[in-house]
Amino acid sequence: MESKTNVMRILDARHVPYKSYSYVGTGATTGAEVAAMLSQNPAQVFKTLVTIARSGHNYVFMIPVCAELDLKRAAIAVGEKSIDMLKSRDLLGLTGYIHGGCSPIGMKKQFKTVIDASAQNFDTIIFSAGRIGYQVQVSLSDLVKIIPFSFYDICVQQN
Repeated sequence: MESKTNVMRILDARHVPYKSYSYVGTGATTGAEVAAMLSQNPAQVFKTLVTIARSGHNYVFMIPVCAELDLKRAAIAVGEKSIDMLKSRDLLGLTGYIHGGCSPIGMKKQFKTVIDASAQNFDTIIFSAGRIGYQVQVSLSDLVKIIPFSFYDICVQQN
């Protein structure tokens, strides 16, 4: 890979092993398309979502790319009464990332992070490397050395 993202530089600086992927120029825009371009299981490829609670606190949730965040479960996971998705226009100023390139690593401020419990089914998960077109694969045991997180069942349940 030609260029390293800030996320990759942070992982390198902390001596955290990772595998990087690039899908630049493939036309993939959805999480499912990205997983397909990388020939990876979409259940192992996670998207990073930033929310705002009624209290005004922000939270980060990571869920599989084909899943949908259950806002009620997310609120319960962080002890809030209600949570809404952060508006896209507010994302860059708050996190330093744009929509589609948001990573839990390297945000301007570290927010409480919750990863869907399904991640525990894998040794590693894949998520944005902080720039559209780039992903990193990191073990959960190494990721916790970079960002504190907890697990909770936060996805909309399929019937």
